[in-house]
Amino acid sequence: MSVRVVLASDRLDTPVVVDALRDDGAEILLVVAADAPADAAADAVTGRAAAELLGALAAADVLAIDAGRDALTPQLVAVCDRFGVRIVAVCDGAADRRLAEMFGIATCAPDDVRTAVLHAVTAPPTAPPRGRIIAVWGPAGAPGRTTMAIEMAAELARDGRRVGLVDADTHAPSVAMLTGLADEGPGFAAACRAAERGTLSAAELERIALPLGDVAVLAGINRPGRWPELSSARVGGALEQCRTWVEDLIVDVAAPLERDEEIVSDVEGPRRNAATLAVLAAADIVVAVVSADPVGVARFVRAHADLRAAAGAAPIHVLVNKTRTSTLGIDARSQVRRTLDRYVGVAACWFVPWDPKAADAAVLQAQPVGRVAPRSSLSGAVRRFVGEAIEPPPARAAVRRSRVAPGADTEGRRRDAHLRTRRTLRGVA
Repeated sequence: MSVRVVLASDRLDTPVVVDALRDDGAEILLVVAADAPADAAADAVTGRAAAELLGALAAADVLAIDAGRDALTPQLVAVCDRFGVRIVAVCDGAADRRLAEMFGIATCAPDDVRTAVLHAVTAPPTAPPRGRIIAVWGPAGAPGRTTMAIEMAAELARDGRRVGLVDADTHAPSVAMLTGLADEGPGFAAACRAAERGTLSAAELERIALPLGDVAVLAGINRPGRWPELSSARVGGALEQCRTWVEDLIVDVAAPLERDEEIVSDVEGPRRNAATLAVLAAADIVVAVVSADPVGVARFVRAHADLRAAAGAAPIHVLVNKTRTSTLGIDARSQVRRTLDRYVGVAACWFVPWDPKAADAAVLQAQPVGRVAPRSSLSGAVRRFVGEAIEPPPARAAVRRSRVAPGADTEGRRRDAHLRTRRTLRGVA
């Protein structure tokens, strides 16, 4: 049985590709420009040309098309799914590959079209990957949860992962202000409304997101009074769709965890803390940001039980921010460790030093600290936390394993790592 192919490309040497496919027994139904199928699917082209193209798609087994935002559109993917046509996206870079993978379709290099087309029919369909949700929470008092959320997103994206950053704070949203992005756009509230209507998709999320380097940002509400737009059902539906959009989704949430509205009234209605509770319930990992001062630690200890109840079975990683001796005295880290271990049973925690110079430079330039001051102690501490607590990407983990010879001294490696950490943090705490 021959494979029936529609070829839509502006970058390939189409006569050569057509001859190669025909030599392998493929039937070429139509050769058109790269954006012609998308135009036909969106009814932007009328008349005989559109009808002929759609008819060829209906009869085809494979559509080989250049990957690009003008050519590879949600409407075209929907039409091909309806016709049962496999899509092979011809990618000419990492951006094209990310776009194609977002739709869950096969990709190939320009010089590998022949093999990809012939194997498209026999290959099983690829499901979009299911991403992780990482909630960043902290008690009241500005412990730095928004700054940590931005830094974690930038650090995860540094290794080539598809990362999203969401501001779900219904009390004091600030991601857009700290990153210099417009907060008048659709943002996370629009994603929640689309989720309620059942129209939210990975392509729609990509459209409404704002770029912060390699991180896609869904800005929060621009006025705290709009909090009823972030209901529990809407937030839960939007987060579920976000799992098909990115590999890691960092969500910044508000501090309050109370369910006072449910105690006052049993009538179903908007609840201001519903967004925070919905995010924590859906999270795969919860990062609790604690301010390294007596008040900040005490507030975390008192809120820990509510946080544990809201997070369910998700692991909670404690990140102690603004660590300094001026508020806790000598050996600040040991004091915090002993306090957390004694009162809430947290045996392991990570520390971020007090680095106002790097933090202020990042605020001034509206960029993550990792880009403004990549060698700062703050950036290094966040990088270490992400690598140890948020599970390093597979590529990085493989590189680390390849550097360790079989049978190497594990205790020696741990001792060397401990010494390097002490040298890095010397004089900070």
